[in-house]
Amino acid sequence: MRLILVRHGQTSSNVGGLLDTAEPGADLTDLGREQAAALPAALDGEPIDLIVASTLVRTQQTAFPLATATGLETLVRPGVREIRAGDLEMRGDLPSVRTYLGTIFEWSAGNLDVRVPGGESGTEFFARYDEVVAEVAATGVSTAVVVSHGAAIRSWVAARTDNVSIEHAATNPVTNTGAVVVEGSPAEGWTTLTWEGHALGGPAVEELAADGAAADTVDVQG
Repeated sequence: MRLILVRHGQTSSNVGGLLDTAEPGADLTDLGREQAAALPAALDGEPIDLIVASTLVRTQQTAFPLATATGLETLVRPGVREIRAGDLEMRGDLPSVRTYLGTIFEWSAGNLDVRVPGGESGTEFFARYDEVVAEVAATGVSTAVVVSHGAAIRSWVAARTDNVSIEHAATNPVTNTGAVVVEGSPAEGWTTLTWEGHALGGPAVEELAADGAAADTVDVQG
């Protein structure tokens, strides 16, 4: 099975460089809506069978044009929402961003008990994300699009695929409507096929270090 993990389009919190992870989250900006509108054409060659989005409104807004073009219903699942920032919610200072990203890449290195201050642990995050991936795989579809979030995608891919290092995930952000394509299954494991740091078919913006946080590339190797 192929999973196309797409990050949502740009939001006002992205523009402000904020760690926006709570529900319902910010809406897409005008640019974000342009990026979302470009997804159907960008993914036209993919035989998409299923579309999943998180409970944060920005992913559902991003998925809408693709769902309309394909005639598919978007399944909304809380398990693929962004990693909860806890005490760091809506902060954009560099120390907060470093703490957030440093924590999530500790998880990818196997330190699952480490917790984002006031947020969730790696054990909790991977349990919920894996549950949705397993649900998608159990449907028997060949290709699914999961519209998710930057930090969640990077952390999951670094931990669950056999050819993406923590260093790569930490230093290569997935920008708004960028995508990581993986292939495999929960039982046999996953391999990353492509890691797109740019918007798929839509207007690109400056890459972001976390789902909401704009920052310089942060050294957060686990």
